[in-house]
Amino acid sequence: MAVLVSGMETRLPPCVLFEDEHLLVVHKPPGVNTHAPAPYAGEGLYDWLRHREPRWGGLAIIHRLDKETSGVMVFAKTTLACQSLTAQFTRREVLKRYLFLTQTPPRRKEWTMRSAILRAGEKYTSRTAPQGAPIAETHFRLLEQGLPALVEARPRTGHTHQIRVHAADSGCPILGDVLYGGPPAPRVCLHAAEIVLRHPATGQPQRWEISPDFSADPAALRRAAFIHDEETNAFRRWHGAADGHPGVYLEQWGDFWLAQAESAPSSLPAPPGGGLYFKPRLPAVRGKAPAEVAPRHLAGRQAPPTFVVRENGVSYEISFAEGCSVGLFLDQRDNRRRLLTGHVARDFPLYLAPSPREVLNVFAYTCAFSVCAALGGARAVSLDLSRKYLDWGRRNFILNQLDPAAHDFIYGDAFSWLKRLARKGRQFDVLILDPPTFSQSREHGVFRVEKDYPALVQLALPLLRRGGVLLASANTASLLAARFVDMVRAAIARGGRAIHQEHYVPQPPDFPISREEPGYLKTLWLRLN
Repeated sequence: MAVLVSGMETRLPPCVLFEDEHLLVVHKPPGVNTHAPAPYAGEGLYDWLRHREPRWGGLAIIHRLDKETSGVMVFAKTTLACQSLTAQFTRREVLKRYLFLTQTPPRRKEWTMRSAILRAGEKYTSRTAPQGAPIAETHFRLLEQGLPALVEARPRTGHTHQIRVHAADSGCPILGDVLYGGPPAPRVCLHAAEIVLRHPATGQPQRWEISPDFSADPAALRRAAFIHDEETNAFRRWHGAADGHPGVYLEQWGDFWLAQAESAPSSLPAPPGGGLYFKPRLPAVRGKAPAEVAPRHLAGRQAPPTFVVRENGVSYEISFAEGCSVGLFLDQRDNRRRLLTGHVARDFPLYLAPSPREVLNVFAYTCAFSVCAALGGARAVSLDLSRKYLDWGRRNFILNQLDPAAHDFIYGDAFSWLKRLARKGRQFDVLILDPPTFSQSREHGVFRVEKDYPALVQLALPLLRRGGVLLASANTASLLAARFVDMVRAAIARGGRAIHQEHYVPQPPDFPISREEPGYLKTLWLRLN
């Protein structure tokens, strides 16, 4: 299914199972939170959805699934739906059916567990309920014998970790649920397979069912939930420890896969019919020869000098022969989509004024942000210190049937040109600041994000129209998100501007954040007075 946003057609996320005026039903993949666990942590499914489409801004959470649990989830889109579904869950009228695997097959065919479930540190325990205490109730049924065995669970109540606790207390802990005594596995093998409820508007029974795939790679399931392969074939397949592959990062670039690690892993998957490449993950690449940091061929087909990938339906030229950078930063995919569709977040349209619109893309690199802005109806001005990358950017415009002559490409030092444009009185509707972590120019000298970003913001402020939007981004792992936000806010205040709207964006879902793999990309969308 596709929808129109600001004139651009965009497909709905693959995780969407059903949508009407009142309901949004999705298939949550394993390893994804229902909602963000902290202000600057990775987005949960709810957060990602409610900011993606304008009509989803009012989404309400009616029930939750644990991070490692996959399956059917229902969100309310209207007040009527929220009230109706809340009442149905409260009255225990909603039928929920789960499936799980266990390595210790139950001796009974069917049984019911009733107990009080109480929190004990990071986990929950099941105890005999004191008089008047809330009771958690789960009915179990053995579906398939074997190792592992398949068990059905039907919870009549909705306590946190209820099925996991009751399964463990029954002597059949869930495979992968080490917190409750289950043996290790790539994921917790628990899946919300079916939900039945009454439609909030018609009162008619509604049923959604989806089968689990416990044998699939959880990382692949997560990507498949968020990324349409028909419109996007460039994304990160493995993100280090967050996907169970510490120190290894695997990306798909069309028919070619590119692995990054300190040293080449002994075994890596290869794309069917494509080619596998490896690039060393070095602490610093400055001063290295291009051959030292460029991807090298390991297996399968060799990539041509340049080839084309697609992202959100947009085409980009890629090259594995240009050294460390191949032409596109995959972690900015969702931000590029915001420029493409003209929708930043809930109640946050990109533009307030009608056309014509102008976007200034500082540190433009191969002009990917500029291409999306142009496809979204704006005139793009791309500024970069490299003629080679600006020429690459022009080719990206042509790839997408855009006339580069209708847009500006400025070669030169960003700091000098920001001053020059301000003296000319130029102003823009959107201003993009996504600098490299470290750079050096003859005119300005050394630039480091950690210390120089506030000065960059202040220099850019005169170029932003009243009511315009600043996209401020940094990918420095050592700079904490809260510190980055404070730096940008303070710089704006010193520049005499006030923030009217603010939306913080972490990394996209194919760059998951975990304790073992902390976030590094930080983005602020800010509308200024």
